[in-house]
Amino acid sequence: MEPCKFKEFLRPINNIDWVVYAKRPFAGPRSVLAYLSRYTHRVAIANSRLLAADEQKVTFKWKDYRKAYSERPGTMTLDTPEFIRRFLLHVLPDGFHRIRHYGMLANTTRSASVALARKLLCEPMPAPSSDQGTEDIPVFVCRTCGEPMKVIEVFECSYSARAPPIQKLEHQ
Repeated sequence: MEPCKFKEFLRPINNIDWVVYAKRPFAGPRSVLAYLSRYTHRVAIANSRLLAADEQKVTFKWKDYRKAYSERPGTMTLDTPEFIRRFLLHVLPDGFHRIRHYGMLANTTRSASVALARKLLCEPMPAPSSDQGTEDIPVFVCRTCGEPMKVIEVFECSYSARAPPIQKLEHQ
């Protein structure tokens, strides 16, 4: 991939005078800031997940979401340079903020947006991997027994869902 192609793609976007339309939040601006701050000011790994570290090895807790719920938690030990390399993959450049479900990688438009980006960058579509099984991965798994839950009935929503109002904390 040529970096100049990507810069050419971004040039007209940088010249647009963007106007953002946002509705007034139900619970007020503080609730919006509280929500966004959970995604923009997180580190790649919380201190609570680090179990041991020295010059040679780092041991930390992790979850394998491909396994059943009860088998997900585990520990991993990596050589310190490998741990640092993986950690730095999650560090964003100055001026960038990590926000989930936003922009071209939002779940609702990801496949179409990535396909368009590949087309604009003249990149070929990746070949489908042969290791994908025909087995369906359950969406909902019981937290108690780890068995997949079965959808019995789906109700149509007749109104827009919204978050409950935030309760004000009283300072003592």
